[in-house]
Amino acid sequence: MKTELVTNLKRQATRILSDLRDSGESVLITEHGKPSAYLVDVESFEFMQSKLRVLEGIVRGERAVLEERTYSEEEAKKKMSKWLD
Repeated sequence: MKTELVTNLKRQATRILSDLRDSGESVLITEHGKPSAYLVDVESFEFMQSKLRVLEGIVRGERAVLEERTYSEEEAKKKMSKWLD
C-alpha cells in the first residue's frame, strides 16, 4: 500500500488518482504523521461493500439462531409457499 501526505494529495491529486487507477493499489493518506484516510478505486470499494453486506447477513442469521428466531424446513416452506408456487 502506498502512503501519501495530505499536502501531496492537495498538490498532486490528478497524479495520485491516475496511479491509483493504473495500479489498483490503495493509498493511505497521512496528516501530521498519522493515518487520516484511505483512497481506493471504485471497483475495490464496491467489492468491499458487497462483502460487508454478505457478512452482515451472516451475523443477522447467527443472531436469529442464538435467539431461537428460526423456522423448521416445513414452517419455512409454508411461509414461502406464495413465492415458491
